[in-house]
Amino acid sequence: MGWSHVIIQAFLRWVEQASVSDRARAAAALARAYTTGSQANFDYNAAETAMSLLLDDPAPQVRQALAEALADCPRAPRALILPLAEDRTETAYTVIARSPVLTDADLVDLVARGTVEIRALIAARAPVNPPLAAAIAEIGGEVEIAILIDNRQARLSARTLSRIAERFAAHAAIRGALLERGDLPATVRTRLMEEVADALSGFGLVAHVLGEERARRLAREACDGATVSLSEAVPPGEMVRLVEHLRLRARLTPLFLLQALCAGKGELFAEAMVCLTGIGESQVRAILSGGSGHAVRAMIERAGLGRDVSGLYASAVMLWRREGQQRREPTETVPQRLLARLRDLGGQGAIAPGLAEIIEKLDIAERRRQARSAARDAA
Repeated sequence: MGWSHVIIQAFLRWVEQASVSDRARAAAALARAYTTGSQANFDYNAAETAMSLLLDDPAPQVRQALAEALADCPRAPRALILPLAEDRTETAYTVIARSPVLTDADLVDLVARGTVEIRALIAARAPVNPPLAAAIAEIGGEVEIAILIDNRQARLSARTLSRIAERFAAHAAIRGALLERGDLPATVRTRLMEEVADALSGFGLVAHVLGEERARRLAREACDGATVSLSEAVPPGEMVRLVEHLRLRARLTPLFLLQALCAGKGELFAEAMVCLTGIGESQVRAILSGGSGHAVRAMIERAGLGRDVSGLYASAVMLWRREGQQRREPTETVPQRLLARLRDLGGQGAIAPGLAEIIEKLDIAERRRQARSAARDAA
């Protein structure tokens, strides 16, 4: 009979007579000795067998002591960790929140069949790898998702962020937390800004003060302006997805296109022309960068803008092109020059007064942007 067998027999006799508190202290001491390896000639096999027997102890304090001592150890046997993760609430929580032995597959399984509290603990772990984050995003409720977004060691892929936005776009707190992230894809950010605009325009006090129609219009204009500004930081590959999203949401309106031109967002405008006209990207860029006024106007009309305004948009393209070729800061903004062109036309046509008002707003917004930029430079 080996020494391990003798040790186990002695341990079993002692367990039958010891109090709950003594058994809990013994479980903690045994587990600490196992995790630290601080004792010479320590019999790991005998210790594992003894701890396995303690899993069946009827006193929850004993199993909790075992969980506390093993939870942070990367060498803890899975044969002990997995049963403890299935134990009563407090014991399971200790292991689920801390154990590095649990794999992503183990945790995904716990997410799928666990409670809100278990999913919240998993969402707060460090780290949360992409597959696990995706599982939480698919199944989790508001509490778990909020914890996941706040967890700086959670690795959320673009697809996971998109799925969270899809499920919780109407949830103000989650929407706000997503919008604060620097890694949020442009399409997701745009969608959330649309939700903010819709929520604002539908707010009772705003609608009462401004009127429903005006509230919706102002919210949409603000959303368009934010999207135009956002486009500056969008990588080329993502610009295609952003423009397609805008097309599907009927956001590629004449006003939006004019804002893009007046703000000098050539990449956004070019991709919009590709999307709306069906012309190849290289041809669109060639027309915008060096095509004649007639070619630019023909492309704009093919995008769906009428002949009564296509000339004005063509003028905006030419002004944007000229501004890009200048080495010095322009003395007038693109909106200012468009207003001058409208005055030269004498305001002819039913659409001209409405366009003049829009362009004037864009001019004011551009002047304010330049003033803020100058103030930052001076500071």
